Amino acid sequence: MIRIGLVGAGRIAQVHARTIAAHPEAELVLVGDPYEPAVTALAEKYGVRYCLDPDEVFADDEVDAVIICSPTPMHVDHILKAAKAGKPALCEKPVAMETETVEKLIEELKGVEHTTMLGFNRRFDPTFAKMHQLVAEGAVGNVEQVTIISRDPAAPPKEYIEVSGGIFKDMTIHDFDTARFFLGDIVSVFAVGQNLDPDLVDTGDFDAAVITLTNAEGKTATITNSRHCSSGYDQRLEIFGDKATLNGENLRADQIRVSNGQYTDAKSVYLDFFLERYEEAYARELGEFFAAIKEMRSPSTSIDDGAKALAIAEAAELSARTGKVVTL
Repeated sequence: MIRIGLVGAGRIAQVHARTIAAHPEAELVLVGDPYEPAVTALAEKYGVRYCLDPDEVFADDEVDAVIICSPTPMHVDHILKAAKAGKPALCEKPVAMETETVEKLIEELKGVEHTTMLGFNRRFDPTFAKMHQLVAEGAVGNVEQVTIISRDPAAPPKEYIEVSGGIFKDMTIHDFDTARFFLGDIVSVFAVGQNLDPDLVDTGDFDAAVITLTNAEGKTATITNSRHCSSGYDQRLEIFGDKATLNGENLRADQIRVSNGQYTDAKSVYLDFFLERYEEAYARELGEFFAAIKEMRSPSTSIDDGAKALAIAEAAELSARTGKVVTL
């Protein structure tokens, strides 16, 4: 049994707490967050201890490993504290707000033995993982184009958007990692940012975007994002190769199709929340984290993956603001 300490008690911490509770090898023992109403509510829900100083989580002898769900500007500090305390850490994305900060983190971690995993859960989604396996087995031949559609049911609160780092670092960063998962390193980025929701214009952020990524071989990934989608959580992936095309479709609560005198092949709407859509992905991600700890190896998603996804996000922001292609 691996005893877990949660750093943070916000929405994503609640997702991880639920995943830990359902995992046969995990036990949540401590939650740390300075916001008392949130941390006490989460601790009481799972019957565990809490603290108002997150640093206590890293020092606690009953904590074997930590999951970092704190605000992004604190991620680097918390990764360092976990590493220096000798506790394996799974940190939510993005690794930081700026590339320079990640570079300092990497420098400070030199000579420190650590197990640090970045929370790119979509790599562990059963559908996407199977598609990646088929690509590796040569089923599609040479991958030429990747198409990613990622739309949320509704925008998060404006207060969150204003401190999130923007759509590219907060939302699209998952898609940037997915693109790298299939295409490897990206060399150029072109992004068109959209302001289509008048209620979000004053956040200073885009509420939709279309991005084209290109690797060194000229293969491309096209990403379409939106902060809203009337039919639910729209998550689709297409891998186009010279031998075959793979399509990962949306998930629904059921697979029933209704046909009558008014419509044909009508289906339920898409799942409406990221936890429902990626519930198994979070469980598999936690399983990979535990496997890396037990096998004393590097996790499959690393700080380097986080750094490269962040660099793409910064390039996308620059491209969207200037209208120019940005080279990495």
